[in-house]
Amino acid sequence: MKLVRFGPKGFERPGIVASDNTIRDLSHVVPDITGSALRKEGLERIARIKPEDLPRAQEDARIGPCIAMPYNFVAIGLNYSDHAAETNQTIPDEPIIFNKAPTSISGPYDDVVLPPGSEKTDWEVELGIVIGTPCDNVPEGTAMDYVAGYCICNDVSERAYQVESTGQWVKGKSAPSFGPVGPWLVTKDEIGDVQNLDLYLDVNGERMQTGNTSKMIFPVVHLVSYVSRFMALMPGDIIITGTPPGVGIGHKPQIFLKPDDEMMLGIEGLGEQRQHVVAHRHDTKLAAATAAAMAEMEEAAAEWAGAGDTDDTSADDDDWLDTEEDETTEEADLDEAGDDADDESADDSDDEVDDDEDTDAEVGTAKS
Repeated sequence: MKLVRFGPKGFERPGIVASDNTIRDLSHVVPDITGSALRKEGLERIARIKPEDLPRAQEDARIGPCIAMPYNFVAIGLNYSDHAAETNQTIPDEPIIFNKAPTSISGPYDDVVLPPGSEKTDWEVELGIVIGTPCDNVPEGTAMDYVAGYCICNDVSERAYQVESTGQWVKGKSAPSFGPVGPWLVTKDEIGDVQNLDLYLDVNGERMQTGNTSKMIFPVVHLVSYVSRFMALMPGDIIITGTPPGVGIGHKPQIFLKPDDEMMLGIEGLGEQRQHVVAHRHDTKLAAATAAAMAEMEEAAAEWAGAGDTDDTSADDDDWLDTEEDETTEEADLDEAGDDADDESADDSDDEVDDDEDTDAEVGTAKS
């Protein structure tokens, strides 16, 4: 079976791919493609349904991640001998385990968003193992009994965060959109030999990665058994199994993702993914602000260049002289007005003295 989830982000519905390659709605059979649906009983219940009898999903429906939020999103590092060689790493004696945050999971055709300031974001096509039965310290001989199926994962990685900073790889592996999974969860019965699947990844139409799961250092059965020694795995958990050669950090010179790049990747029998790379909104806002500031600077520079023209300068000088003359005239008018005010004040004083003298004379006559 090929199980799928479709619909708006955060509101996906469970689905199944019918024989005519249309997606049929499974929401009346199981609530979602989660742990309970992936247990043996859940898969058997879905298998009894005839997909062609179910309602069709809209043809333009978004395809979401093929699994709802798992408990564990486990990754294996340097599991292809040729990939270890291209990154100048020694072949490990036992599997390298690290985590990707489950919140990094996204749909197979969703945009990959570069973290703010990222300059070294890279690609990795990987086979994903999906657990179907609670798994704790299981031997290799029975490891496949705990597997529900497989999917494609693009283990998007910010190399500066991963290897140039202190701490663990998880820092460079866990940004939102850094874990596209799907389009399908293919049950294990549909995959003949999981250790002989071709993988590929293209960037902008150029083939970057070509590999085959036969080149794994540690095969699927060993990985399931090994990881279960250190943590309990639950139905719906994902183990991604390493990547073949051709990653950006392995190129000379190194190549990393930038906005508007397109990735296309696939694994034999598991479908194909396609992602458009976009800048983080913070970087977009910064770029817009920088462009606006540059435009203002260019405008100011143009104005200054215009002000340097000889005729314009002469005109500006004349204006400045006219202004000075106007200011001088205004000052003279103010001085003259001040003198007139002083004269009027003096005349008023003389009149007051004359009035006082007349008043005294009148008083003297009266007394006489």
